[in-house]
Amino acid sequence: MKSIIDKYKNNIKKIISTMTGSENEDIEQEVYIRTWKNMNKYREQGRFKSWISTITANLCRDYLKSSYFKNSINQVTEEDDYIQIKDNKENVENAFFQKQRQKTIIAAIDALKPKLREVIIMYEMQDMSYEEISAKLKVPIGTVRSRLFNARKELSVTLKDLI
Repeated sequence: MKSIIDKYKNNIKKIISTMTGSENEDIEQEVYIRTWKNMNKYREQGRFKSWISTITANLCRDYLKSSYFKNSINQVTEEDDYIQIKDNKENVENAFFQKQRQKTIIAAIDALKPKLREVIIMYEMQDMSYEEISAKLKVPIGTVRSRLFNARKELSVTLKDLI
């Protein structure tokens, strides 16, 4: 298991940071636990990196949908708020806007048609190649490219205010 952690730690941290806007060690630990518990379910049809990336992305989505995350964003006392603003107003604002940005991006991805969503997640978040996506979905590479193009096109329209 240690070799798995060493090999995939940077990729897992990148996905968590991209999706949640922070380095959430709890999610990272849960990825390793789920990987270890489900090792017998892994089928060598695709790359192991893709499998562990999917676990990471799913855990991040679960975290962002959780009541804990929603409450942690909304539950700041006046005193805490004052201290944060006084000490690091810019950092607090940046963190808030970063989390809002991440939520907006995830919502936009979740709003895509399922075929477009799965391709954009596989390519952008799981670092899968066109060939790997084609093999996993059992569609031609041209279809993968087309779906990726259409997903990016829809996201660029939806997220034009963030670009």
